[in-house]
Amino acid sequence: EGLDKRRMKRIEANDPVAMNHKGVQQYNKGDYSSAFEHLTKAAELGNVEAHYGLAGMYRDGHGVEKNEKKEIHHFEEAAIGGH
Repeated sequence: EGLDKRRMKRIEANDPVAMNHKGVQQYNKGDYSSAFEHLTKAAELGNVEAHYGLAGMYRDGHGVEKNEKKEIHHFEEAAIGGH
């Protein structure tokens, strides 16, 4: 419980690493809507891993419509960031 509370505080403080971690956690639970929300916020704040996760969501159509243009955009952002 302590870890989740600390992570939520970090998310509320716009910590992109915490947002990405929560997004991945939600994705793994099958909650694609919540995963998309957290990964999008993290990507907007420059998190490379979040861009990579979003690319996969757009590729596979998990929680979003498949979209090759958005998939490529997020894969490119991840690559530019060193992923």
